[in-house]
Amino acid sequence: MSEVVTLELRDELYAILKQQAESVGISLAEWIAVGLEQQNSLLIQPKTEAEKEVARQRFRRHAGAIDLGYPTGADNVSIDADLVRAYSGDFN
Repeated sequence: MSEVVTLELRDELYAILKQQAESVGISLAEWIAVGLEQQNSLLIQPKTEAEKEVARQRFRRHAGAIDLGYPTGADNVSIDADLVRAYSGDFN
């Protein structure tokens, strides 16, 4: 069973929540509902396999979403060089 609830939000809060919801590709209502459910884990029902797959697909859409324009690696030399550039202000 579900109920319809009307919320009155400050404009600033509305804008923040709407942006967060859009960034993960869900509606504002769904974003708020999920947030409220997470506040009380007793309300969270186990997900069906279909729901889990939908969540996986939504998560995978974000893979590769950021392109730095150059390949990166996990080696310490490359990471150290990036940190030196960042701290020195040399972003070329």
